[in-house]
Amino acid sequence: MKVLIAGAGIGGFTAALCCLHHGHEVVLFEQANELSQVGAGIQVSPNAMKVFQALGIADAIAERGFRPEAIETRMGESGLTLFKIPLVARAKREWGAPYLHIHRADYVAALAQALLTQAPDAIRLGRSVAGYSQSDTSVSIRFDDGTEEEGDVIIGADGIHSRIREQMFGPGEPRFTGNIAWRAVVPASLLERDRPNATACAWMGKGKHAVTYYLRNGELVNFVGVVERDDWQREGWQERGSKEELQNDFAGWHPAIRELINSADDQELFRWALFDRSPLPGWTDGRVALLGDAAHSMLPFLAQGAAMAVEDAWVLARALSEGVSVSSALIDYQGQRLPRTSKVQSASRSNMTTFHQRTLSGRLRTYGPMWLGGRLAPQVVNARMNWLYGYDVTSRA
Repeated sequence: MKVLIAGAGIGGFTAALCCLHHGHEVVLFEQANELSQVGAGIQVSPNAMKVFQALGIADAIAERGFRPEAIETRMGESGLTLFKIPLVARAKREWGAPYLHIHRADYVAALAQALLTQAPDAIRLGRSVAGYSQSDTSVSIRFDDGTEEEGDVIIGADGIHSRIREQMFGPGEPRFTGNIAWRAVVPASLLERDRPNATACAWMGKGKHAVTYYLRNGELVNFVGVVERDDWQREGWQERGSKEELQNDFAGWHPAIRELINSADDQELFRWALFDRSPLPGWTDGRVALLGDAAHSMLPFLAQGAAMAVEDAWVLARALSEGVSVSSALIDYQGQRLPRTSKVQSASRSNMTTFHQRTLSGRLRTYGPMWLGGRLAPQVVNARMNWLYGYDVTSRA
């Protein structure tokens, strides 16, 4: 079966690798003229790593990443630790795979190398997808230059601004969440006194939160800062911001956060508005299916957007190899994935409120049990993520 994939991001590359693994031919189309080196850090949780284990490329990804000591939550101003979940031994033992941090550029490079090794001619750059057409026996992907390519199935892995999704359901109306996100990557060597712990750390605050973790064997520190705001609503990943504004947003916070911000390159500070989208009525149209953000965009408050795309890729490729017809296989894929992705979307939205308690009563009610649980019943706190990280999409069990 010839599978045409729109979008050379993490979801698109993983879909291509999964389809090859399940015996299909793949062609991957990307509108950019080269594979981008932009971006920042991504957390690769065990549920995603199990797909890469099945594909035989987990080591290639792990060698480019960083293994955090723990997942922890701290108060943004005081630095008080609410709870800490050890990772180094536990992730493999209890969840079946390691927990990693990786730079997006390194992640895409590892996936691209794996794909080119198996299918040297699979990637087509500079091809901007405009839409598609289909018949009972085939489907064609159409490009902005008027050319087309025919295949058996199309996977729309073209992100939150998906052209494939727009043809299926129209442009949609994303809702601004009232939050903007800052991002920066800072060389660890610039941090002289106060450094974040070698963990995946969420720092809670009044109407804002931050996330810190290391990349590239500890050479870089990734920073994401989310701030409630209603006067700036442009949806994009490359909007530059000033260091002074970022410093003001996190004034009075823990020294590790302030030093990280102070050490950031002024030309490498970016921000974007966080938008939410209503669930789609479906992800398929005959021989065409959506995957990842194109199907179920995720807010970043659970760090599962890329992981859900990776899980999608395995299920979709397996369904295509087992289905009676293409359309029935795609409907089966949708049915398998909707409950899982809906639960993750809901949990991500819920964390948006949890992270940003403004009142004293709200902080005591929310963070007090976390602090007590982390000390009196750590096994209960540690088990909270089993449903997410322990999930194995490659298993039939």
